[in-house]
Amino acid sequence: MNLFRQTDPTYPFSWEGPQQPQARWHGPGEGPVHYFATTPEGAWAEFLRHEEITDPEDLKGLRERAMWIVTLPDSHLARPNLPQAVLLGGLESYAACQAEARRLREAGTKGLRAPSAALAPGGAILYHLGAVEDEAERRTPSDSEVVALFGQHPDLKARLCALGRPDAGVLRFVRPL
Repeated sequence: MNLFRQTDPTYPFSWEGPQQPQARWHGPGEGPVHYFATTPEGAWAEFLRHEEITDPEDLKGLRERAMWIVTLPDSHLARPNLPQAVLLGGLESYAACQAEARRLREAGTKGLRAPSAALAPGGAILYHLGAVEDEAERRTPSDSEVVALFGQHPDLKARLCALGRPDAGVLRFVRPL
């Protein structure tokens, strides 16, 4: 499975130590947890959401970011047992998500896969070739998910695929935090 993550280009593609600040799927001291998106748009949406960037003009002032493609060997990932409103919620939903992630870790799972809370449905685009008349038909809206891997994963490998900024079009699909 190919996954995506964007970072400041001076940092590696994922956390390696336990000092990681808490987030949706882990509380204080429960890291590292490696967060990835199943689409590039999902990775950008996470960044834009947390930075509270909503205006396309603000994208022009961003430093270039590194977009990584991470290859995850076939892995059995759990699906959180939470209501959709919690899975897609803002900061108020973090405690419930952290508790569910804790339950899954204690049950022995290595990670989870959940809908993207940052990117609204249809916010990712799947491009395809084919016998189509209209260029718009070459693009199919699709959804993005988040993959969170618990603990150390020294076997993860990534390729730096681009340095850049998100396309302004993704902003209309970013859910505010």
